[in-house]
Amino acid sequence: MAEILEPRPASTVLIVREGDSVEVLMLRRSLRSDFVGGAYVFPGGGVDEGDVALADFVVGLDDVTASARLGLASGGLAYYAAALRELFEEAGLLIACDENGECVVPTAPQAQRLSEHRAAMNARAAHLDELLDEFSWRLDVRAMEYLAHWVTPVGPPRRYDTRFFVVAAPSGQVAAHDEGETVAARWVSPTEALAAHERDELEMIFPTIRTLQEIAEFEHLTDILAHAAQSRPVRREPRLIERDGVLVPVLPGDPGFD
Repeated sequence: MAEILEPRPASTVLIVREGDSVEVLMLRRSLRSDFVGGAYVFPGGGVDEGDVALADFVVGLDDVTASARLGLASGGLAYYAAALRELFEEAGLLIACDENGECVVPTAPQAQRLSEHRAAMNARAAHLDELLDEFSWRLDVRAMEYLAHWVTPVGPPRRYDTRFFVVAAPSGQVAAHDEGETVAARWVSPTEALAAHERDELEMIFPTIRTLQEIAEFEHLTDILAHAAQSRPVRREPRLIERDGVLVPVLPGDPGFD
């Protein structure tokens, strides 16, 4: 019998902005990636030991409250920290505040410093806490909401136990892919993203599709944040079944799950 891999803790964050419509940032993973290469995803990745230490640089929640929200005994704040670290590494957006609690809007010299430090982080030569300490900034999760909990089904060579968060896009910053793990950045409405996927123009994985479907009905960012704040996410672990020679994920209640 094949070994069932234990899923690795991970975090993903939906960055949402509002203009003529609500749009979410999606990144295309490199085709060379060993996990969902070529797919459009939300910024995110694994929770590592550094994120446990990075949690000390978070304002807006303590670990007791964060862990309770995620249904964990402890360590919940590291998931929030990991989501914002991955956002900075993959998309170049930093959601932070200064010592007075004011949201950071980088000046031109600060933006240049952020770009340099991001490059060093992606080269595994720097850590985010060093940048935060340099400017006396803190990661700001005051308006960050917990939206969903997805676990990779048994079968794939990599499995993740992922918490999905949602937060407004920061002011005065421009999203850009990292030219490594991600090769394109695109702001798109949930409805447009789902339609593009149906036309085979936007490759997406099951949790991404279901999450976009969940927020597609909302017309305003405040509605999405309120929905997430009021929701009580449950652990969703799809099962892979074969249909016409292809493995497809299904959830309880879907045809073929039982």
